[in-house]
Amino acid sequence: MPQHSTGDKPLLSTPQLVFPSLPSAVDSGCGHTPPSRRASIGSPLSPGALRSATHSPLDSCSQPLCQLPAEKHGPPAAREVRYVSAGPKRLACGWWAFAPECLQAFNTPRGFLLFLCVASFLQGMTVNGFINTVITSIERRYDLLSYQSGLIASSYDVAACFCLTFVSYFGGSGHKPRWLGWGVLVMGAGSLVFALPHFTSGPYQVEVDEGIGTCQANRSVACGKSTSGLSSYRLVFMLGQFLHGVGATPLYTLGVTYLDENVKSSYSPVYIAIFYTAAILGPAAGYLIGGALLNIYTEIGQRTELTTESPLWVGAWWVGFLGAGVAAFLIAVPILGYPRQLPGSQRYVVMRASETHQLKDSRHKVASNPDFGKTISDLPLSIWLLLKNPMFILLCLAGATEATLIAGMSTFGPKFLESQFSLSASEAATLFGYLVVPAGGGGTFLGGFLVNKFKLRGSGTIRFCLLCTLTSLLAASVFSMHCPNVPMAGVTASYGNSLLPQDPWELTAACNAACGCRPEHYSPVCGSNGLMYFSPCHAGCPEVAAPGPGGQKVYRDCSCVPQNFSSGFGHATAGKCSSTCQRKPLLLVFIFVVILFTFLSSIPALTATLRCVCDQQRSFALGIQWIVVRTLGPGLPLLCCCLRPVQAPIGIFQWPGSFSAQPVLRL
Repeated sequence: MPQHSTGDKPLLSTPQLVFPSLPSAVDSGCGHTPPSRRASIGSPLSPGALRSATHSPLDSCSQPLCQLPAEKHGPPAAREVRYVSAGPKRLACGWWAFAPECLQAFNTPRGFLLFLCVASFLQGMTVNGFINTVITSIERRYDLLSYQSGLIASSYDVAACFCLTFVSYFGGSGHKPRWLGWGVLVMGAGSLVFALPHFTSGPYQVEVDEGIGTCQANRSVACGKSTSGLSSYRLVFMLGQFLHGVGATPLYTLGVTYLDENVKSSYSPVYIAIFYTAAILGPAAGYLIGGALLNIYTEIGQRTELTTESPLWVGAWWVGFLGAGVAAFLIAVPILGYPRQLPGSQRYVVMRASETHQLKDSRHKVASNPDFGKTISDLPLSIWLLLKNPMFILLCLAGATEATLIAGMSTFGPKFLESQFSLSASEAATLFGYLVVPAGGGGTFLGGFLVNKFKLRGSGTIRFCLLCTLTSLLAASVFSMHCPNVPMAGVTASYGNSLLPQDPWELTAACNAACGCRPEHYSPVCGSNGLMYFSPCHAGCPEVAAPGPGGQKVYRDCSCVPQNFSSGFGHATAGKCSSTCQRKPLLLVFIFVVILFTFLSSIPALTATLRCVCDQQRSFALGIQWIVVRTLGPGLPLLCCCLRPVQAPIGIFQWPGSFSAQPVLRL
């Protein structure tokens, strides 16, 4: 992490910063110096003026005082900027009058970054980790349909889109740490609300049937509609997700701008990259912790005959949300104690102004007013100024396009690996996670590091983003490769292991006609003849599976599985048949490259967005950008899918009851 002691402590001396092009930065349309202060540039200040500048209410941190050199001959010398401390009381870290000295060690950009990273880590772990892991368990426990669980997941995006404009507009000119702290509190309340149904719905009680999914030739199965009435708890889950979306809204708008305005512009990409890396590592922890908790029975302390492989098993899905809620309440307390500006931050205002891409017209001079953006009447003009900024519009469209690609990758990436290499859903998700965590997290941090290392500014940052995008696009051509599917009886091959000549596919044959197999029970098994079957019942397996030598279930005497070397019936092993495709390493390498270069451009693009708008509009610009990205990116395609549901026939890529979409990474 970069070290800069001058930005972490209150000013006790008067350091000199040289700005050869200072007049053009100050007099521009997006300037941050009021006319009364610009009039003093180049004129000597009396002691009285110096004292008044020290206690000026326009600056809560320190005031830049510019003086012309005394020489009148020769080339013009560089102007110097001097800063005088505005007093430690306004910059102290604490809560109201309680600001002990021991807390001031955290009153630095690095201290604030620490707490902000923990908050983003909790957000990613909860929304992108726990939710994705436990959604199927919640469906089973509370009798929810797929579209109902989809509404629960989408409540986060709905809340974020509704609150982004309000939070980014008023929070951008307000006390950002307080907005952030209250947001984390709301997010913690959402986690507690999400775990509430476990404590109010009563204990989970089921009847164990060991013969489910096998050939039921001599037994009848009674079917009845569930009348538990627990599906109404979907409203509670939607409320919890809605609070998650409301609370997380300030994190990626106000949190980014607060970091950017309190550190040097050259260090800002590194700080933001660390912040976003923590948000990407959160889902990885959520998958690991959530997966481990699902191996514990939901009614902790009670004994059950169910096993983790049973379709009726429900794990302790609620524990993660309970812990995340408590942790969010704890981390919100120190965030609420930070001041409006960190000590020494005012020195970076002029430095950022010299790098800002400014559109010089009469409307942008309005934005230089310190009171601009604090009332609702300025909202239309703020939106109009952003719409007139071509660089901002193009960056928003580029972000929406990138979000669409990320949505497709995150949604169908595990499914692609599962179908190509004949993996189970858990194996495919784990393998995809091993690719996303180092590629996504490493690419995000590396992008911010490279911007700082090579001092990329303006057009250089845009060219870097273009290079990363082109590299990712070229690497994506690997998806034109494919592996042959493992033959499945009744789908791509007949029960005699010959290719099917026509559609539709037929899962019922003479060997399993008396079993009464149902297509809802999809549980693939691999026969000893190398052919895959839809379920143990479709393979004609009459008995309950016994543990095999490798720990897998083995079904004996399956009537549809011929014995290769002797008379009688063969056996089937639970799970899919392994793929013999040799292109797996090459495909995984190219997928890693695609993810790496996609995330490599995220921080440079974010830095370009912060530099192409005025300081007073940066938070609002990020909010508008997130709305555009969520609407035109993954939001629009998902909305079209929800409005026009498709009921496809049984195929190799769509099994009834087996589809498990991986939600998009939500920030």
